[in-house]
Amino acid sequence: MKATDSHCHLDDTRFDQDREAILERAQAAGVSTILTIATGATLEEQSRALQLAEQYPFVYAAVGIHPHDAARASVDWPRWLRDLLQHPKVVAVGEIGLDYHYNFSPPEIQRTVFAQQLAIAVELGKPVIVHTREAWPDTLALLKRELGERPRNGILHCFSGGPDELAAGLGMGFYISFAGVVTFPKAQRTQECAQRVPLDRLLIETDAPYLAPVPHRGKRNEPAFVIEVARKIAELRQMPVDELAAVTTANFYRLCLPGSAGAQ
Repeated sequence: MKATDSHCHLDDTRFDQDREAILERAQAAGVSTILTIATGATLEEQSRALQLAEQYPFVYAAVGIHPHDAARASVDWPRWLRDLLQHPKVVAVGEIGLDYHYNFSPPEIQRTVFAQQLAIAVELGKPVIVHTREAWPDTLALLKRELGERPRNGILHCFSGGPDELAAGLGMGFYISFAGVVTFPKAQRTQECAQRVPLDRLLIETDAPYLAPVPHRGKRNEPAFVIEVARKIAELRQMPVDELAAVTTANFYRLCLPGSAGAQ
């Protein structure tokens, strides 16, 4: 099996004691590609994800200001973000978006920083990785305004919407990624959406160290557990798990690494 964890946070301090072992377990489980998502609001913080991508051939990175961090982003963030995005192992802008649940940053600042990053993604031809929580109307409106319907718009990560949000995202060219929530017994709406996504737009992720899937729920998540996400979606779609893993891996390469051997 060859699977891809399209969204995790390998730079998280919860991995500091055993990061090497975590990556070994991922490869042993069949995870051949990992996208680690940068966190923080400074160049130093964001560079940690890139350093991991440089260290491990099967790891790639995405960089971007999370909505939680929008208010504390350094003044020169657009400059250093553009610089990081020039690196060949940085394949996307993310995770970016809006989060009105916690409002760690004021909504108006979130929207401004989100729009600026979308413009940078268009400028540099990079897909975006979108986080949205209790902010679907504003998120979709900004995506439509700033991106339109580009063929490689990006990923709606850890999808939590319903049929209407799914249709809107697919209509704008987005890929839809599911995390451990899809394995939760009560996540019926998420499971229904996982069945509806066209196979060529489907991705899987862990969002590790968060949202560990069943049967690891409540524990620290890690990239190896993306196999459980693949297994659940394969069950829902009545297809072999190996095929689901292979298709979602090909989708990731087509979106984030077009022209590479894995995108063929």
